[in-house]
Amino acid sequence: MNAPRIFPLNAWYIAAWSYEIGKREPLARTVCNNKMVLWRKADGSLAVLEDACWHRLLPLSMGWLEGETLVCRYHGLGFDGKGQCTRMPSQDNLNPAAKVRSYPALDRHRYVWVWPGDPALADPALVPDMHWNDDPEWAGDGKTLFAKCDYRLFVDNLMDLTHESFVHITSIGSKHVAETPMTTTHAGRTVTSTRWMLDIDAPPFWRAQLGRPGNVDRWQIIRFEAPCTIVLDVGVAPAGTGAPTGDRSQGVNGRVLNSITPETDTTCMYFWSMTRNYKLNDQSLTSLLREANANIFLEDLVVVEAQQRYISEHPDAPLRNLNIDAGSMRARKIIDDMIAAETRIAAE
Repeated sequence: MNAPRIFPLNAWYIAAWSYEIGKREPLARTVCNNKMVLWRKADGSLAVLEDACWHRLLPLSMGWLEGETLVCRYHGLGFDGKGQCTRMPSQDNLNPAAKVRSYPALDRHRYVWVWPGDPALADPALVPDMHWNDDPEWAGDGKTLFAKCDYRLFVDNLMDLTHESFVHITSIGSKHVAETPMTTTHAGRTVTSTRWMLDIDAPPFWRAQLGRPGNVDRWQIIRFEAPCTIVLDVGVAPAGTGAPTGDRSQGVNGRVLNSITPETDTTCMYFWSMTRNYKLNDQSLTSLLREANANIFLEDLVVVEAQQRYISEHPDAPLRNLNIDAGSMRARKIIDDMIAAETRIAAE
């Protein structure tokens, strides 16, 4: 009996940064247990196919590109961007059944998004909003983590930032995060959790960004969009300068963009970017913030991979919830509801 599916298929998932997909070499990625091969055609548009040759199932990503044709390394069969076999070197007539699955894909917000589910439902309007990544009013950069864990453990991690007080105490953490309650709301496929910490000492990271002494008002506004995208609206401003009522002009403001793509049930790709709306032309600051946040996320990686090891060894052990888990509990319910809806439709 197969284990229950833990991710929706009818959704957009990030497979790569846009710059990773070129016209010269195919790229192999796994998304929701679907092995895919990605490349660009001559006009720059994307081609994404099942990563297995129709003939003997060798991964097509082991092959090479000749113009817009992906050539299998084993027997030289060629496939176009729609997955149709366009040449069979060992015979004159093409078998019309020789075709591999293709997947909807698009470039948006510096990422390549793929749709592993029903192609007829692949609406570009459903791509999560991460416009800060290519908005001229914002600057920033990010990286990818390849993690050995269920993607939902990262969703839990990001929806409950009280862990900053303990996991990240030397950088962004402070006791105030764990001691200040959050308010959580939800609508449709989104969950928003908000925390304001007023008139507090700034943690080291934010003190360096603000560049001035004195207490601060600090905010964390977490927005989850199912199934796996989370945007953190974070920052600090000098205490009493109006940030809680909407005037952040004297502070520093960031958006931490996060999307965690499941590869398999126990592995995932974590795409993140740290963006800001100040010192936009300071490339050295962009690099500094990228590397600083990379180190912060490595601290998270240690935690979630350790969780996964225990879960894999003790599959019946329960995950228990506290008040701080309201956001992650709601996020998981939305994910479960999406999977249940897909399962129900498939059974009809």
